[in-house]
Amino acid sequence: MADSPDPAPNADKDKEKAKEARAHFIEQIIRADLESGKYGGRVHTRFPPEPNGYLHIGHAKSICLNFGLAEKFGGLCNLRFDDTNPVKEEQEYVEAIRDDVRWLGFDWGDREFYASDYFEQLYQWAEKLIRQGDAYVCDLSAEEIREYRGTLTEPGRESPYRNRSVEENLDLFRRMRAGEFPDGSRTLRAKIDMASPNLNLRDPVMYRILHAEHHRTGDQWCIYPTYDWAHGQSDSIEGITHSICTLEFENHRPLYDWFLDRLGVHHPQQIEFARLNLTYTVMSKRRLLELVQEGHVRGWDDPRMPTICALRRRGYTPESIRAFAERIGVAKFNSTIDIQVLEQCLREDLNRRAPRAMGVLDPLKIVLTNYPEDRVEELEAINNPEDPSMGKRLVPFSRELWIERSDFMEDPPRKFFRLAPGREVRLRYAYIIRCDEVVHDPKTGVVTELRCSYDPQTRSGMPQQRKVKGTIHWVSCAHALSAEVRLYDHLFRVPDPGAERDWREDLNPQSEEVRTNCFVEPSLRGADVGARYQFERLGYFCVDPDSTADHPVFNRSVTLRDTWAKIQKKETRK
Repeated sequence: MADSPDPAPNADKDKEKAKEARAHFIEQIIRADLESGKYGGRVHTRFPPEPNGYLHIGHAKSICLNFGLAEKFGGLCNLRFDDTNPVKEEQEYVEAIRDDVRWLGFDWGDREFYASDYFEQLYQWAEKLIRQGDAYVCDLSAEEIREYRGTLTEPGRESPYRNRSVEENLDLFRRMRAGEFPDGSRTLRAKIDMASPNLNLRDPVMYRILHAEHHRTGDQWCIYPTYDWAHGQSDSIEGITHSICTLEFENHRPLYDWFLDRLGVHHPQQIEFARLNLTYTVMSKRRLLELVQEGHVRGWDDPRMPTICALRRRGYTPESIRAFAERIGVAKFNSTIDIQVLEQCLREDLNRRAPRAMGVLDPLKIVLTNYPEDRVEELEAINNPEDPSMGKRLVPFSRELWIERSDFMEDPPRKFFRLAPGREVRLRYAYIIRCDEVVHDPKTGVVTELRCSYDPQTRSGMPQQRKVKGTIHWVSCAHALSAEVRLYDHLFRVPDPGAERDWREDLNPQSEEVRTNCFVEPSLRGADVGARYQFERLGYFCVDPDSTADHPVFNRSVTLRDTWAKIQKKETRK
């Protein structure tokens, strides 16, 4: 009998076909280009931020896409700063962008570039377009240019300066560079078509006069290229093959192509994808700047902000953000992603990597009346049940403990399985206790202390234990570390801020709650800034830079489950 064929090669082919079928449309374009030999089989992308603000979660999607495609197809990805507007750009933003890209796990090697590196080349190319009759110096003001531009239904009007001679245009453009004219008095415009249905082709501005110091070139220039003029040519200079942009640049693509074709230089392919929109969030750089400048948040890295540095401070991991970018995929049409998807990616990642700890955020004291006053036990606690290699730690246990106030009720409902008068509950990693007496403040009636008894035969890990339905966490009073905890909800109280009124009216006044009277187990003394933990039963928390060795400050990164949707449903019913 003949040997049966080895199924392995066919299985590998089937897997590859399935993988290709799942590929998003940009991957499919690149695969087709590689198969056809376009660009000599190269894949070279770039991430081109403007250094006029801090990057946000939407930029993270673009970072993951550009660097990820280069890695997937064995290509390169540049980091290029499109620094064409000196009025809004700062070195602070350049450094922050570098930090964010590195933190996300990407490396651009020696390929850090700036549009300002190409200012002289861009200028020479502009003169070339003037000599070809494809550009002219215009004396219309910015307001007049807008007026002459026309509308979506009406064609524009030609500038009265449109037909200047090549010689006059070259002379004026060189004098613009020499600084002879005041800001806004003249521009260089491309000569295309004032009747084009695409408004971007109605003689767009290429250069404007701006006597401002640039963060890299100083006062060397007083004319600066517009983004549309600098962007495509910078791609060309760097040998980019696939220029990946967000969808709002789709109508700019004909202009991108027009400039490159008129210059006769290397022509990358511009491909547009849908930008990230996230519920309960604003993504506009202008809005984010206003949030900072108007004092609605404490800065760009306020943990309520969608900036990458804020997500980092809140406790997000680069792995969770990359997983989020992978999960939401790449589409051609705009949509809005529920912020719960991002939060779930963080939960899944931290569940695997975050060590466990116990902390009490709203403390209520219990006294174990039958536990010796001078006795201290060290009980074993599991660091992470998802990762046994993380081992165990010892947690001190004593007569007086802190528990969460919400874990006790004097008159509990039927399905309340925590502590109540006469009821029993298990202390995590410790004993079963019973509430015997409730102590109240004589003036306010508020519960100040619970007097309980413990069953010494029920220590966790002992054989033949009896069972109770509830288990709660705790911290030893004598050993607890005082801490501040900051609890966060969405910065906005509606899914689409600003859709129905001024976006400021949609700010959530309960987006941050600061609790200063919290206690955590002593193992967290000296925890490193940025360290992440799961506080058992409470959520995932990150050590904030405001911490000191003896008084840590924790930001809640995310709850253990999505409680926000439940809260919103309750509010709706009201």
